[in-house]
Amino acid sequence: MRVNPMRDLDLKTLRLLVAVCDAGNMKDAAAQEHIEPSAISKRIAQLEHQLGIPVLVRGRHGATPTPAGRALLEHARSLLFTLDRIEADMAAFKGGIQGQVRVVASASAIAESLLDDLAQFMREPDHAHIKVDIEERFSKDVVGMVREGVVSLGVCWGHIDFRGLESRPYRRDELSLAVPVHHPLAAREAVYFEETLDFEHVGLPPSTAVYTMLHRAAAKAGRGMSYRVVVSNFDAAFRVVGAGLGISVVPREVAGMYVSAGQVRSVPLLNDWAQRQFALCFRRRSELTPAALRLLDFLCEKAEAVKPPASLPAQGGSPA
Repeated sequence: MRVNPMRDLDLKTLRLLVAVCDAGNMKDAAAQEHIEPSAISKRIAQLEHQLGIPVLVRGRHGATPTPAGRALLEHARSLLFTLDRIEADMAAFKGGIQGQVRVVASASAIAESLLDDLAQFMREPDHAHIKVDIEERFSKDVVGMVREGVVSLGVCWGHIDFRGLESRPYRRDELSLAVPVHHPLAAREAVYFEETLDFEHVGLPPSTAVYTMLHRAAAKAGRGMSYRVVVSNFDAAFRVVGAGLGISVVPREVAGMYVSAGQVRSVPLLNDWAQRQFALCFRRRSELTPAALRLLDFLCEKAEAVKPPASLPAQGGSPA
């Protein structure tokens, strides 16, 4: 009688396969899993022998799954997710929810309210045994990681494509203009974005939601944007603005510490798109572990407790 090799698949090996595919190489996966790279290589080689097909393409610059490996990876993620949920569900019966929740969020969400909300969540006694891992990514990558099941929850710009996912509104933020204290726009009470296009900007990478939003607004005005410097994050943008090298569109709440230090001036933007909505996204509520579900509900409650900002005046005219 022929034995089905799939019945004897080793869960540890499947977990290591997922780690290698997520990291892109065995060295980083080994460090994450606290195992030697050679041990991972041996386990995956045994798996390939057992299945009779290769699941990884190994190269000088890393490892990538074969077509068969991608199919196996999808099943492995689903299987490991189910096992983690079983463990979390059983732990819940022992008194108090336990588990680890992986969250990925955009830089804007992390820089504003998300970290404060997570800290408050984890300080509550009922959540003492819940661990939260948070990683920063661009909004489009946030959605991709949630779709692939790499993380439980994503927090990103609310106007991105959430097809195939469930989402809930989170907090709102307001974009403003950060300018050097002696800049010609520093004395203004508020400006329209179109008025800033005569000056050199400090920008974020093209893959960010802010970059896309600003270029659409500039194109709508029939203008282009001139960059003096392109930086990787808001902290770097504020430093460059503070050095007098340009102006930058940034979250107003994040600007507070730099304004109070006298490094920059924050000038409100009057465009309606300067008011942004963030969203929480996940694959399906029914698939969330008890710990992830508790965090989701907590963040939704925090969002509902915050009143939306007052509406801005319609675009047009020249503000004082």
